[in-house]
Formats: sequence, structure tokens, C-alpha cells
Amino acid sequence: MLTEDTVIKELLAKDLDSWTRRVVRRHFDPVTGSPYWLRRAAGLSFDPRDITRYEELSAFGPFKLEELRTLDPAELVPQAVPRPLAGKIWESGGTTGTPCRVHYTEPMLRNRADWLRWALPREGFQRGRSWLQATPTGPHLVGNRGWHLAEHYESRVYGVDFDPRWVKRLVRAGRMKEVQEYTDHILEQITLILRTQPVDYLMITPALFQTLIRKHPELVAELKGARISGTHVTPAMYKSFVAAMPDAPVVPMYGNTFGNALALPVLDQGGLMPYISTYPQVTHSVVDPGDWTRLVEYGRSGQVRLTVLHDDLFVPNILERDAAIRYDTGTEWPWDGVANVQPLQSLRAVPEGIY
Repeated sequence: MLTEDTVIKELLAKDLDSWTRRVVRRHFDPVTGSPYWLRRAAGLSFDPRDITRYEELSAFGPFKLEELRTLDPAELVPQAVPRPLAGKIWESGGTTGTPCRVHYTEPMLRNRADWLRWALPREGFQRGRSWLQATPTGPHLVGNRGWHLAEHYESRVYGVDFDPRWVKRLVRAGRMKEVQEYTDHILEQITLILRTQPVDYLMITPALFQTLIRKHPELVAELKGARISGTHVTPAMYKSFVAAMPDAPVVPMYGNTFGNALALPVLDQGGLMPYISTYPQVTHSVVDPGDWTRLVEYGRSGQVRLTVLHDDLFVPNILERDAAIRYDTGTEWPWDGVANVQPLQSLRAVPEGIY
């Protein structure tokens, strides 16, 4: 049986152009390709099966996520995957409109688990420990991470759920008293578990962690580590997290329903927080907001462009609502990193204490 080190080493050794050809030809196979892309092929000015290099994916143009708000997710899965499809449908946050939906096949979920098992010991988290996961679950893919911890990292996982869509609706309506009541409701559940159960590690959103530190620093100080999952973490937030847990790993995460990135070591005391994509199935690039086909220089900020290249899910050129610094990973990694991720435009109020 292959270890996670071997699996990830093999993935990182993949040639991206060769991998691109493999995935594109699978999805555009006339007999076993994905129904969605075969329909799209009829309106393209080129034959996708002629694509030979990753850079040529720009010919598809930016992917319109609006299509995923009504499309049957099975339409994106190649017919090579046996029907009927079985499994859970995952949704994007849906905080700025109707959620986007995708189907993850078993190999895709296994790929996420492989990367998690590979990353955790490097981040300082030990096997066989107890976790408290205080994140959205339900239709949100981040909720599946608790199962991965239990099944693939010999962990026990406590859970506290919440609905970020409801909170943001309250914020938009100006119902801040109810936002605070909901925050208190979530915090009460977290503190009850921390006071009565043997929890080692915490998985939590940045804003909720801030509130927990402010109101119950003594409980945070007893933890052995935390992974921060959700909206962006600023350098100031990271410094406050480390100050609350000075001898424990505090690891920010970046990603969404379509693709994840893993944290590289934080530099400059939180001044630079880089991430690396789960290559080759996921690649993040930093592009000029005025020209999405042009990469910015290393060290410069731009818009995040995401491309998904799973055997069972092909989504090229997603222009994210995130800005980031293009990070040079040198010879250690086969693809660029992104650093200091933040909203591309801060147009919405963020509900304090939740997400």
C-alpha cells in the first residue's frame, strides 16, 4: 500500500502539460466524455482534443460560475464514471447568490484525504488526537474534513455546526442583535465541549477564533494547535492567534469547494502567509485584474485564477473574488504559490464572530 508521502511525491512529479492533455481528452471523448463539455465543444472555434499545453487552456475563456447554479452536477462528470452516480453534492458558500454545486467522485475525495494526511504532520499535528471542528458542515465541503480526520488520521472529532448564509442575510438586513445572539449560541457550544471534553486541536473560522480568544483565552491556551479555515487571515489576526497559543501550531488554510491550497511556513511573523496548490489537480495563479491571461510578477498582487484538473472534474479559468501575492516557490514545488490572500473587493460587511 502506498504511503501518503509516496502518493504526493508522485503527484508533484507530474508534468502539467501531460496532465492537461490527459484530463481534457477524458472530458471531451466523444463517447465517454462529460455531457456538459461535449455540448460546449459544439460551440467552440477549436477542437479541445488538440490542446497540448496547460497555457492553451486560456482558449476556453473564463469559466462562468453562474452555470453551476442550475446545472445538474452529474453533467460535469465524464460518462466513463459508471452511472447512476452515487455520492454527496457539495455547494459553494452561496453568500453572494445561489450556491454553485459540484459532484466529487471517490477518487477526488481520496485525493483530498491524501493531501490532508501528508500536510498534517508537517504542520505539527499528531495522529490519534481529538479535534473540535467548528465550521459550516451540511452542503459545505469543509465539513468533510472531519470525516477525513477520523478515517485517515485516527482522530476523534467533535463538531459544532453553523450556517454562514443565515448570518450574512441577517447582516444585510441590519439585524445585528440577532447576529450577536447567533454568535453567542455557537460560542456556547464550543466552550461547553472545551470545558468538558479532552480536545487537543481546534478547526475553526478566523472570526470565530478571534471571538473565542477574546472571551475565553484560558480555554484557547490549553489547546495544542489550531487550523484556521474560512475567510482570509490578516497578518494582525495571525499574530494575535500565535500570541494566544505561543507554543502550538497555528495554521491558516485557503481554498473553496473547487480547489484547495495548503499552507507553507508563515514568514516574517505573519507578514507573509504563502500557500501551495494541491498540484496537478488544482492550480492557483495570480493574474492582472485587467487582463486575466497575464501573470503578475513575483511579489506583486493580483487576482487569483483557479483551474481544476481532476480526472472527474474539469473547470478551467475560474476568476476568484480573491486577491493575492504571486509567491515564488523556487525549486521545491512545481507550481507558483499564492500569499496573503484577501478579498478582491471589500464590498460586504463581514459578520463579526462567525466567518
